[in-house]
Amino acid sequence: MRLITVKMSDIYVNGLDRLVELGMYPSRSEAIRVAIRDLLRRELWPAEGSPLSIEKETEQRY
Repeated sequence: MRLITVKMSDIYVNGLDRLVELGMYPSRSEAIRVAIRDLLRRELWPAEGSPLSIEKETEQRY
């Protein structure tokens, strides 16, 4: 995985912390990864296909 730096307002950080406190995610990082994955599935991948599914299709052919 690559490390990136993101600036965000306290309201988002507090919300992430609350999700972790409630046990919904093990860490802020995991909650952010899930949110980004869901965004990409909704906004980008329906048109282009998921890079993960395209990679799996290619592997199955060979």
